[in-house]
Amino acid sequence: MVIDQSLRQMYQKYASHDGTLAIVVVEKVNVPLTVTDGFDVVVLLIKDDSNYSWDIHHYVIEQKSVSFHCISMEMIDQTLMTGNHRRLIDWVVNGEVAFDRNESLRMIKERIDALPAGDRQKKLTIQFSKLLRRFEEGKTFFREGHLYDSFSHMMHALHHLARLSIVDQGMYSEVIVWEQVKRIDPQIYKLHQELFNSNESVEKRIELLLLAMELAIQSKTDIGSRHFLMVLTEQKRPLTMTDLMKLNELEAYRVDLELLVRHLVEKRKLKAEEQQVSNQEYKQYIYSRC
Repeated sequence: MVIDQSLRQMYQKYASHDGTLAIVVVEKVNVPLTVTDGFDVVVLLIKDDSNYSWDIHHYVIEQKSVSFHCISMEMIDQTLMTGNHRRLIDWVVNGEVAFDRNESLRMIKERIDALPAGDRQKKLTIQFSKLLRRFEEGKTFFREGHLYDSFSHMMHALHHLARLSIVDQGMYSEVIVWEQVKRIDPQIYKLHQELFNSNESVEKRIELLLLAMELAIQSKTDIGSRHFLMVLTEQKRPLTMTDLMKLNELEAYRVDLELLVRHLVEKRKLKAEEQQVSNQEYKQYIYSRC
């Protein structure tokens, strides 16, 4: 195809750069389920530079729209862990490999296929923390009578529960999440169907889902908190909330860390003790494993 030749000319100059690790080409016509943001072609260039920002250029080649993305390998790593920007992983998995220095891309794909134990534990805690956040906010909105806001948050909570189940099975969650869930966890899929297709009122649907989600959270607390508790144990001393927020290993779910800590204290997985603050009349909490 002419577009292949033109594209090749565009990215060939990057392939010769020392900092270029891999180049992936995604054509919408070849992978119709892949998210290309409306472009005919996406080119993903991965660089070995942690300081490199995410640059995007839009081109027109032979009347085809092309989105050219330049990102760092560090961002790919972050996406693998957090699940943000899932389209990046979709492109890596489904795109055509145009260049792969030192088999960098092959190693990424192997990591996706295998989902190493370290990745799995952290991803479980990330999804569990997001689940807690959406559930608590959905419950608050329901209590205050804001049914549609509650419905929206519970829908997202259910989505995180689905991803939690997928990761627990040793798989990366795909863009098409519910097809995966239908295969591996019919019970969660049933909750999804009941939320959207039930003949009950919106209020009743939310009420029933709140009860089901509370049970699900209780049953998932152990696997969902394993990474956090492991990191805390490695510190070998009780930590304040300030100490916890500074730990690099917890950065991926830092935004929901406070909620996770309170949940684990309530479930007696975490011990909260009072400690006198030096030269002050008040105390602070320090946290350790039960």
